[in-house]
Amino acid sequence: MKKKETKLPETEEGTVLFNVPFPEDLSQLKKMSPIIIKWPYHIDYIHSYGQDSPFFAGLANKKLVGTKCPKCGYKYATPKYHCMYCGSECDWFELPLEGKIHTWTTCHFGGEEFLKETPFNLILVEFEGVDSLLLARLIGLSQDEIRIGMKVKAKFRRNSQFKPTDVYFVPAE
Repeated sequence: MKKKETKLPETEEGTVLFNVPFPEDLSQLKKMSPIIIKWPYHIDYIHSYGQDSPFFAGLANKKLVGTKCPKCGYKYATPKYHCMYCGSECDWFELPLEGKIHTWTTCHFGGEEFLKETPFNLILVEFEGVDSLLLARLIGLSQDEIRIGMKVKAKFRRNSQFKPTDVYFVPAE
């Protein structure tokens, strides 16, 4: 019986290296420089928004929602499941879509989400009757035009990505 030759098929996939140095004297292998390659990597990451899910459902529906403590009355623009002052479970309420700039900064460096947009402006939005602030991007103004106390209004991405960046602010006037 003749042995059949078995071979893996050659493909165009994967990493192709040319002229990889290899010494004739194997004692020199310990001195060889490491081979460094770029290898694409993909993973599906399953993440739960858990108790913050109503906030992201609100963004997808062009609404801002915060929480309010039923016991002490503290209102959070950035939702909290439990009050940080008395520990009570909070209730959801709808935030207004207009507020004013409490403070701001221009970011000249950013994470992957914002690399194409640098520099970009971040603001802390103050809402009437709400005790805490909401961090968001301000679009449409240069840093020379931004003023503390300036009125701003919320805008939403047309197609929600279920990210905090689904909401941004623009000048209200």
